[in-house]
Amino acid sequence: MRVLNLKFTLLASLLTLAVAVPQSISPYLVKEEILPPRGWVKSGRPPPDHAITLRIGLPQPNFHVLESHLYEISDPDHERYGDHLTKEEVEDLVRPHPDSLDAVNEWLYSAGFAAEEINRSPAHDWVLLTIPVSKAEDILDTTYHIWTHTASGDSLVRSTRYSLPSHLHGHVELVQPTTMFGRMNAHNSAIFSPFEEEDVAAPLAQTVPAGTLDAVDPSCNTTITVSCLKQLYNATDYEASNTTKSSIGITGYLEQFANIQDLQSFYAEQRPDALNTSFKFVSVKGGLNNQTLSEAGAEANLDVQFAFGISYPVPGTFWSTAGRPPFIPDTRTVNNTNEPYQDWVDSILGQKDIPLVISTSYGDDEQTVPENYARRVCASFAQLGARGVSLLFSSGDYGVGDGNANPATQQCFTNDGKNQTKFIPVFPSTCPFVTSVGGTQNINPEVAVSRFYSGGGFSNYFDTPDYQKAAVSKYISALPKGLYKGLYNQQGRGFPDVAAQGDRYRIWLAGKPGKIGGTSASSPAFAGFVALLNDARFKAKQKPLGFLNPLLYSKGVAGFTDILSGSNPGCGTPGFNVTKGWDPVTGLGTPNFGKLKEIVTKQY
Repeated sequence: MRVLNLKFTLLASLLTLAVAVPQSISPYLVKEEILPPRGWVKSGRPPPDHAITLRIGLPQPNFHVLESHLYEISDPDHERYGDHLTKEEVEDLVRPHPDSLDAVNEWLYSAGFAAEEINRSPAHDWVLLTIPVSKAEDILDTTYHIWTHTASGDSLVRSTRYSLPSHLHGHVELVQPTTMFGRMNAHNSAIFSPFEEEDVAAPLAQTVPAGTLDAVDPSCNTTITVSCLKQLYNATDYEASNTTKSSIGITGYLEQFANIQDLQSFYAEQRPDALNTSFKFVSVKGGLNNQTLSEAGAEANLDVQFAFGISYPVPGTFWSTAGRPPFIPDTRTVNNTNEPYQDWVDSILGQKDIPLVISTSYGDDEQTVPENYARRVCASFAQLGARGVSLLFSSGDYGVGDGNANPATQQCFTNDGKNQTKFIPVFPSTCPFVTSVGGTQNINPEVAVSRFYSGGGFSNYFDTPDYQKAAVSKYISALPKGLYKGLYNQQGRGFPDVAAQGDRYRIWLAGKPGKIGGTSASSPAFAGFVALLNDARFKAKQKPLGFLNPLLYSKGVAGFTDILSGSNPGCGTPGFNVTKGWDPVTGLGTPNFGKLKEIVTKQY
């Protein structure tokens, strides 16, 4: 491995976990315990032979070194800007201390597991065991139940407490699935029917000459197309190359299938030069991409059609990660009981070549994800950033509230048993190592989207990162004194970071055209323009952008159009207001591709 320019050394970091491995298994002590989350009720016990995959997370003693690398190589003012790490270098930096590996191995061997039954991530920071739930109860000194979500009917096999031998507490950060009750949802608007059928002959925006930003086709006020976005964001005169190294990917979950026939109909209408091209499909954990028109997914179709339509001919990849099917009490087959984010990121981290821009339009209420688990997933995203990948997530559609579409009736209470009224931030958008994308609507001027409300606010888990401290502090200090006191974390990571159009997108679904909205549209659209920026950097013989935020909050600010109108109501409040500069509704604003291209192709 090449010498890394840091003041930290691997030896010093390893010594922090130099704990002797005991010769015998110590008594069990509770490792984690939670109160039953709101909205979930016990509905039975799983069959003893119901199979689950336990994920055991070992500490990453050198993560602070990786984080330092990430910020250096993502800072356009640093001499190492763009000097991304290799897969092997990242794995070396997140590898557990040998004592942790030995302690966990001894525990599992003593519990009767053979070496071939124990699977590990490439860096050995995760141990995976697929075992009957009865065996999981034995080794975790716990009891699993079937828990049913009263509003949706979804069911999970979970526990509210588990234990580990006391000597392992310093060698194991977390074990899941145990206390993880998150319900990953697509971030498309639930306020209206997600697909509104239209006449196939509905007028679409026409391309306007480059440099005439004020002359965006008026039809873009009612229907958003690829042409509208390129006009609005000053990209009509840019043509990508199919010979550079730029690439883009879309994640799919929950049995959302991206239909190729619909993509061809979309291309014929909005991107005829892309006709007869498609995307690379990759299955994760057995994920499918069924091509029957009736099984086409609105979310998946929206994401691939606009991300790939904007970035064409940049090659695209669509991942389908097997979801969490509803638990059926009498089933004896293996169910995917893990949170799919980590399944996906584990798979991607194991690959040598990864698309350089990846958009995800799914998320959970932050409080439904145990903090230790959220931090580990977020740390995995940092690993991708260190390898030169730009990760974008939609910010959510319910303003400052929970998943209830009506902001006046949202139940915004904490899940910690105190039932305190709080705004509900959205994970993974709250992770400081990703770029969160909010929603706008209309043209000349753009405003914060109002048919649903752009998710935004402040994390309760992650502190404000250095790259946005000045912007967040300026916004909070300008709020009326005492406004929303106690409802949000003033020291939290603010989101979203940026915004893009988020409503009235014209897609094709099951053979028909129609409209759809949500920040699930904003993120793939923004990702398409990032893929074009990478294309421009490659043409200039530069490296990919990688983790975007340090650039966006510094030199990149000049490449955004500030949004000055709107808010994101929720929890019975008006929510946060849009204001000059960064705000927790539309972030820094919407992209001006022409200006951003000039900024990112300068030699830093």
